[in-house]
Amino acid sequence: MGLIDCEGMRELEEQAFRAGVSAEALMDRAGRRLGEALRRLYPEPGTAVAYLGRGNNGGDALVALQVLRAAGWNIVARCPFQPLELDLLPRRKLRELGEVELQGDAFVPIDQPPPLLLIDGLLGIGARGPLRDPLCALAAEMNDLRTRAGARVVAVDIPSGLDGDTGEPGEGGVQADLTATIGIPKRGLVADGALNHVGRIEVIPLEELPVPADGDRLTTSQNLRPLLAPRDFEIHKGQAGRVGIVGGSRGMLGAAGLAALGALRGGAGLVTVYVLERDYQLLLAAGVPPEAMVRPVNSYAEVADAGQDVLVIGPGLGHHEGGEETALLGLLGRNDISLVVDADALNLLAAAGAEERVHRQMVLTPHPGEMGRLFPGAADGLSRAERARKFVAAYPCTLLYKGARTVVTATGEDLHYNSTGHPGMATGGQGDVLSGLLGALVAGGLRLMDAARAAAWLAGRAAELAIEEGQSAESLLAGDTARALGRAFEALRRGC
Repeated sequence: MGLIDCEGMRELEEQAFRAGVSAEALMDRAGRRLGEALRRLYPEPGTAVAYLGRGNNGGDALVALQVLRAAGWNIVARCPFQPLELDLLPRRKLRELGEVELQGDAFVPIDQPPPLLLIDGLLGIGARGPLRDPLCALAAEMNDLRTRAGARVVAVDIPSGLDGDTGEPGEGGVQADLTATIGIPKRGLVADGALNHVGRIEVIPLEELPVPADGDRLTTSQNLRPLLAPRDFEIHKGQAGRVGIVGGSRGMLGAAGLAALGALRGGAGLVTVYVLERDYQLLLAAGVPPEAMVRPVNSYAEVADAGQDVLVIGPGLGHHEGGEETALLGLLGRNDISLVVDADALNLLAAAGAEERVHRQMVLTPHPGEMGRLFPGAADGLSRAERARKFVAAYPCTLLYKGARTVVTATGEDLHYNSTGHPGMATGGQGDVLSGLLGALVAGGLRLMDAARAAAWLAGRAAELAIEEGQSAESLLAGDTARALGRAFEALRRGC
């Protein structure tokens, strides 16, 4: 789904109005779909408080309150203005909401059923500069309740106080856990400096506002769904893809097991972990999914003739010298098979000279530290987007640049920003699960770029779903993410 600047968004809206679409019809559809998205993402009813300014973002929030109330939520409208001070459409949506008064006093969540959901409808993309009172006080109230009372904050279209073009947050701006952007994602939402104000991104689609066909874009379930068609009834395990995992070493054997679990849960028909003979018994004792095969090898050079569809090289691999370093570099030099390169394999490439060894059959999956070793000095002072763009211009490969807003791109391609995930993924092993999942998608027939986009989305969505199943940002483990991948696949197919 393409990105757009604020002026472009206003032009699209004006085109829709000239074509006969009414502003109220757009508001009703946007607000209803916003409410439906919140019901889906926050399935347990509690208390929803809409924080309203005078403008149309507040109108969207009021329509969403109708949907949430019908789903059993207790609703509150928090606003510093009188009804007659609101713009025409928000005033009309307030009347349609019925017996709900605008609450002028600070919201106190005493005797209110949890969970607590705060909907930021203060300002839209037309606002610029720092927030001013009385809206500044309401933004501070939301931020305080998020910190003090465990509230979840959802921004309508864009967090109030954030510049929609640059992503620069103004002083006192709203810090959202989720931004439900209307129609088309705004460019500022994916800027590095916007991350802690935007949170997770959900797109509320509007058919009347066509998405740009070209340029950088956001990865969503809607644009991934066509990639994962239902399997043919007669498929067998050989057709589902063969994934070989080269990894696991003394002290880091669990990484290979997590990569194998990610590949199995990602749909691979056959998964084989290759480990040096000296570590074979240790790996068995550490635990590998019983559905995976474990093959001891005297040298990694033996993996070259294993007949896999894709090799995932690096999870827990450790540091090797001499003949085994040469063997690993030989595997990384293969361009007749797809390679997912992660962790210690990235460090090996960096040490041996990435400029001579990276090729188009590779998907590289660095986190920021690994990117710094692969691309030292050349990207100093650049944003993540600029660094990714410069990297694939220098090295012919597909890049999955991990982070809070994972960026996927390839040589000659635009940037694709992932929209899923949460801070609970900041724990060891998540990257191993992702690499195995990515390997499974490649082995299943997706081109490297599509597999990387889908893997990032699915892993992030699985982590979100694991939270719904009883984990928290503090307790989430990589294994929880892997075990929730089935629900993530289903969520992708349902568009949620």
